[in-house]
Amino acid sequence: MKRPEYKRGLITTLSIAAVFAVLVITLVRIEQGAPNARIQSWVDGVWYLFETLTTVGYGDVLPVTPHGRLIGFIFLLSSLGVYGFIIGQIANFMSTLKEQRELGLHGTKFADHVVMIGWNDFGQSVVTHLLGASRQVAIITKDRAHIDIIREYYDSDQVYTLYSDYNNFDMLEKANIRQASIVFVNLQDDTEKLVYIINIKKHFNNLNYVVTLDNGNLKNTFQNAGVTYAISKNEISSKLLASYIFEPDVALFSEEILAYAHEDHEYDLKQFRIAPGNPLIGVPYEKAFFDLKKQCNVILTGIVKRQHGQRQFLKNPEGDLRIEESDYLVMMMDRKGQERLKKVFHIDEGL
Repeated sequence: MKRPEYKRGLITTLSIAAVFAVLVITLVRIEQGAPNARIQSWVDGVWYLFETLTTVGYGDVLPVTPHGRLIGFIFLLSSLGVYGFIIGQIANFMSTLKEQRELGLHGTKFADHVVMIGWNDFGQSVVTHLLGASRQVAIITKDRAHIDIIREYYDSDQVYTLYSDYNNFDMLEKANIRQASIVFVNLQDDTEKLVYIINIKKHFNNLNYVVTLDNGNLKNTFQNAGVTYAISKNEISSKLLASYIFEPDVALFSEEILAYAHEDHEYDLKQFRIAPGNPLIGVPYEKAFFDLKKQCNVILTGIVKRQHGQRQFLKNPEGDLRIEESDYLVMMMDRKGQERLKKVFHIDEGL
């Protein structure tokens, strides 16, 4: 229930209670001293009130005076209104709880998830691919109409939706944004995205941010503003288009491996972290290349190492390079290969 509705309900309840208290006191004063009076104290009066309002009517306590019976008649008629008020308040309370849950006001316990700020058709496509990769997503939108659409399309166990103004940074805490693996700022234009990145980093500075740009020339600007990944839509589209023109088979395969594999025969590029206890720790890269192909039908294409706090992607390196804990291996595989690899690595793909 919204705060004004809570306040209104409380005032109504207190007013009803005050009226009944006055009537009970008046009833007791009228009945006291009357011949054969059964209502002699305020306890008797309250007992008679609840007997009447609940329509139980034991008959053990009754008013005997004409004025007392008039008050009893008022209690009897009031029972209908009281029941209606109570039922209405319960229904309103349940409806409000349901609405708050739908709007995401109860928060989420998602962790290591993707937070998407802003919703549109492009965002819907991104969410579909993320869910295909078994990632949970928290979507924040300021358009109430989007809530019903999102809830209709996606399971609440995988997608959490929050209705909030984007600049209400306290509300963003309900999306458990501090525990997110990355924040995707999916606003309308590049200028709006840049201003928002500057503002949100004042509140959540240590998070990873990703944006898509209409103007690829702004890539360095966004990176200087603290964006981890700035992706130019036009640059990707133009590269793919050019590839379709002079090497269509390569382009088709490139498009396939950019997304998750829908079918067992489809391939995908994935990265897996080398966790403690991984059997590949200390193994030369070249040996791992052949072992993975033989055991899992997985093709190793590169390794990611951290050097001086920076991630460095080494594409199919030569020499005696050994795999270490916390490295990432980038591999091409079909869905069957992914299942085999999970049994070896005991970990899901991704960061």
